[in-house]
Amino acid sequence: MELFDSIRRWRLTQKGLSSGKKRRTQADGPVASTLDRSASLRYVIYGSFAAVIGILILDFAKSTGLGPAPFNAILSSLMVVAMAILIFELCQRRVARRNGHVLLVMAGLAAHLALVRFATVLVDANPGLSESFKMLLIPYALAPLVHAVLLGTSLGLYSVAVVSLLGCFLVPEKSMLSYLVMSALCGLTVVLVTRQVRKRGRLLRAGFYAGAAAVFLACSLDVIILQELGGGGKDWQSFGAELAAIFGVGLVTGMIVSGLLPILESSFSLTTDISWLELSDLNHKLLRRMQLEAPGTFHHSMVVASLSEAAAEIIGANPMVCRVCSYFHDIGKLNKPEYFIENQGERNPHDALTANMSALVIIAHVKDGVDMAIKSKLNPRIIDVIREHHGDSLVYYFYRKAQEQRKQQEEKVEEGLENPEDLPEINEKNFRYPGPCPRTRESGIISLADAVESASRSLRKPTPQKISGLVDEIVFNRIKDGQLDECGLTVKELKMARESFSKTLRSMLHSRIDYPRKDKEEGADRFGAVRVEDPPTSGGKARNVVSVEELEKHRRRAVGDS
Repeated sequence: MELFDSIRRWRLTQKGLSSGKKRRTQADGPVASTLDRSASLRYVIYGSFAAVIGILILDFAKSTGLGPAPFNAILSSLMVVAMAILIFELCQRRVARRNGHVLLVMAGLAAHLALVRFATVLVDANPGLSESFKMLLIPYALAPLVHAVLLGTSLGLYSVAVVSLLGCFLVPEKSMLSYLVMSALCGLTVVLVTRQVRKRGRLLRAGFYAGAAAVFLACSLDVIILQELGGGGKDWQSFGAELAAIFGVGLVTGMIVSGLLPILESSFSLTTDISWLELSDLNHKLLRRMQLEAPGTFHHSMVVASLSEAAAEIIGANPMVCRVCSYFHDIGKLNKPEYFIENQGERNPHDALTANMSALVIIAHVKDGVDMAIKSKLNPRIIDVIREHHGDSLVYYFYRKAQEQRKQQEEKVEEGLENPEDLPEINEKNFRYPGPCPRTRESGIISLADAVESASRSLRKPTPQKISGLVDEIVFNRIKDGQLDECGLTVKELKMARESFSKTLRSMLHSRIDYPRKDKEEGADRFGAVRVEDPPTSGGKARNVVSVEELEKHRRRAVGDS
């Protein structure tokens, strides 16, 4: 297909109908492009996960000499695996649709359970270590922390349940209860701590809290026996080694996850709030260009960011995604900033263009923005918002202008001044954006915020009633035009977003007190200086002109009298 496409472009270039260059297109990451939505590949991932669990349990059973019991343990564990996969398919449909995300979940669970097995092997290989070290060296927070940060709180809780149940098959029978309780509570701790992570230091804090929870539980469950301290059974040095081990495992887990996040994000096309916060830096080269070359568009983008972020917080969407995507949603205007009204001065270049050509220039800023975003390697979600923030809506102003121009030319045809063949055809399709319509809640919010901010500039003497009426009209027109059909926003969420837009605009467009002007008589020097009369209306020299030295003398005299 690429070869045929190149030949077709070459032929068009020979006819002068193409520049020979291919517009950049958005591409998925290296793993996500291969592991997309194949059902058969997803079943292979599930089967591989079950096989890894079976191997781990078989190895553990052989090392402990359970005889025929390994087959019972493997059968029981495979039933737990089947239950876990079924719950994943039913309760995590959004994640299960992408094979890359399925691979991330299953590989994380397998790696976590492999480390549980490694901890028991490490203790068995060192006779000097006590049996309790098997419970202290297990990284209880690994899989829950990775999945909670990358895929959300619900996936973190799912990981807690799976590793807690399956891990019981990899520890000695007398330690099963201790492992189950410690794994569940330590995993729950890191999931709750990382509900909103915007700094990498929060991951270390989560590891520390996991260590603290593990210490408390180990002491409560007699994994660390405090009664032996001072009684000759255990010295303080051994107690300190156990505390250092359990805290160290928690902190090392946080450090490892912090280092792995950038690799996992790029490989599986995921973006955490930490990365969104880094992308919100206004010193990005495209935003710097916008400040200098299109200051009106830059200000418009900042206001849209404030509107969309406030609405996203209220309805439960991702406010950081809305803010960052709003910054970049109009970068396509950098190619021709003077053609957009917020950047225009006294001259309007559209006066020299036909309505069709003006609409073409306006619509092109979407494709130009996508091209610039791909060239700058921006996040795929930013590129989606650039493509979707206008949907397939109509460029109404120039569409009406084209209709008016055609009406004028029809009158000339009736008068015999022009030929009927010269009348231009007006196709509504040529005045619509290419789309697609917004497909996520964040994209839908930004689309509405963009329209609301642009329309609010036309308000004269804004009042709360005018602002609310304008916001409601824009939202209802977007719903009527079908622009919000695919974004997933409910009627209740749209109502909350409308209220948020109105509240934010009221704070931005508030009126100020009209201060009365001073009379000319009050404009005299407040220190008692002689007032200079206005020059005569007719020609001639000004009367009663007072020199600066005389005014200074009067001022000093007034100060001395006071």
